[in-house]
Amino acid sequence: MPEARTVLLDDAAAAALLPPRPVRGHKGTFGKLLVVAGSLDYAGAALLVSRAAGRAGAGLVTLAVPESLQPLFAAKVEEATTMALPEDDLEEVDAYQALARILDHDHDALVLGPGLRPSLTGTELIRRLLAAEDQESPCPCVVDAEALRSLAAIDRWWEEVQAPCVLTPHVGEFQRLRAAAGEETGGRTDLGADDRARAAAARSAARRWRQVVVLKGARTVIASPDGALAVAPFENPALASGGTGDVLAGTIGALLAQGLSAEGAARLGVYLHGMAGEAVRARLGDAGLLASDLPPELPLARRRLLALRPAAGDPPDATATRG
Repeated sequence: MPEARTVLLDDAAAAALLPPRPVRGHKGTFGKLLVVAGSLDYAGAALLVSRAAGRAGAGLVTLAVPESLQPLFAAKVEEATTMALPEDDLEEVDAYQALARILDHDHDALVLGPGLRPSLTGTELIRRLLAAEDQESPCPCVVDAEALRSLAAIDRWWEEVQAPCVLTPHVGEFQRLRAAAGEETGGRTDLGADDRARAAAARSAARRWRQVVVLKGARTVIASPDGALAVAPFENPALASGGTGDVLAGTIGALLAQGLSAEGAARLGVYLHGMAGEAVRARLGDAGLLASDLPPELPLARRRLLALRPAAGDPPDATATRG
C-alpha cells in the first residue's frame, strides 16, 4: 500500500477547514465544550484552556473542577461556567460520581487533563471517560497533559479507548506513551529536532493507537490513523513558555465542539495557534511571550483565514467535519 501523502499546512489549507458561522446561529449552534482540568497548583492551565476555547469560537464553555476548588475558579472565569466534580478527599475526585456528573452534562466535546492533579482516582476517571463504557455515542476529546500521563499508566490503553481523540503530547509525553506501548524509544534519534523521525514516529503511533496524534514542537506534526500526515510550518521560540500548550488544547477542543472531525480540528487548531504565536512574535520578538497573549490573537487569525475563502458560507473541506 502506498504511503499516505504528507501535507505542509498553509493559509489556504487551513482556511478550507474553517467551520461555518451561520448568521442566525446562537451559542448552542457553535458548540458546547466541557473542560476537565485544573488543580490548586495549576489553576492557570484550566483558565487558559477555557479562555482559548471561547476565543476559538466555542459557543459555551464549562470548566469542571474538584468541588473544593469550584469557588476559586468561579471567581476567576467570566464567560465560562463551572461545574463541581464530587471528591472523596481534598482535590481527589470520586471517579464514579464525577463520571456520572460529566455524562449528565450536555456537551459536544471534551478537553481532558490540563493542570489536573495526578491521582489514581483521576486516572480511573480518564480511563472510563475514554473507554466510553456508559456512552451510546462517545464524545470527541482532546487528551492533554495529565490525561496523557494517565493513559501511559494503563496497560494497553489504546485498546480500551473508544472515544475519537486528539492526543496532544510534547516530546516527553509522547515518548512516555510509546514506552508504555512497548515501543523502542532509545537510540540517538532526537524527536525535537529530526523532522523525518518526528513524522515517522507520529504516523506510526497514530496508526497503532487509532487516534489523531499532535506531536508538538517546532513544525508540529499532525498524524491520523489512516496514515495521513500534516506538518505546520511554524518554528517560533517565543512559544517555548509555560501554558502555550493549554491554549492549543482549548483551541482544538473548541473546533471539535463546532463539529470538525478530530483530524480537521487538530490541523486547524495547530495552524490558528501558530498564527497567533507569529502575531505576538512580530510585536514582542522571540522571547517574552506569555500564554495569555495568545487567545486574543485567535479570532484575528481566523478572520485573516476567512478572507481567503472564495465565498462566504462555502462548506469546509471534506476532511473537516464529523460524519
